[in-house]
Amino acid sequence: MTTAPTPSAYRITAAGVLRSEWHKLWTVRSAWITMLSAVVLVLGVGILMGATYESGGGDSDVDPVLLTLYGTQLGGVCLAVLGILVSAGEYTTGMIRASLTAVPRRLPVLWAKAAVFTATVFALSLATALVTFLTAQVFLDDTDQATALSDPGVLRAIVGNAAGTTLLAVLALGLGAALRSVAGGIGAFIGGVMVLPEVLGMLPYESVDTALRYFPTQAAGALGSAAPIPGAASPGAALLGLALWAAAALAVPAVLLRRRDV
Repeated sequence: MTTAPTPSAYRITAAGVLRSEWHKLWTVRSAWITMLSAVVLVLGVGILMGATYESGGGDSDVDPVLLTLYGTQLGGVCLAVLGILVSAGEYTTGMIRASLTAVPRRLPVLWAKAAVFTATVFALSLATALVTFLTAQVFLDDTDQATALSDPGVLRAIVGNAAGTTLLAVLALGLGAALRSVAGGIGAFIGGVMVLPEVLGMLPYESVDTALRYFPTQAAGALGSAAPIPGAASPGAALLGLALWAAAALAVPAVLLRRRDV
């Protein structure tokens, strides 16, 4: 008489895959170093801008949130590199084989990696932006850039700054997962996301200028301003455009995971 096989004590669950990706992110030293570098750059530049600012200078017409969070451009690059390391790094080390063997359906690995990374980067970026803004305002208290969180558009711009930074990093994660190369992912991000819009902006066509408003870096800039930027997309349109860029960047590796062996 044969007996039915007993079900395995270990089942693949969404929570289990998320937990696995969480441990991967927080147990790698490079992740800690990269995130710390991003925080130090944003906070350091913000304090420097606040401590050296003088009323009536050349920056008096700059949006106060943009002024204090100017270091986000540098910190965002660090987080984009982290996104590429998180995704492409597994292919470089060969760990991706173990991950996909443990989760044969494959796609949950990508979705869990993106979810954990997105939540971590957004929380880190928002906390850093808030601390940086409030710290810089200590130095700006007696200047024409003195601003409070309760002022119109300020809190929205700080949250938008964090959202823009996060979506750019998720886009980078998608590039790394699609190209499966750390060097290739970094090159694609710098060349395609940061440099290409500047080159296209030199073309004398109005249609190009309109399209550039919704390119990733330009959309992220519009999200982080308390006052509307002339010629830029509205915050809502910028957020939607940037979210679509990030979704498209994740869709490509999702298709590749389904079609390739590894």
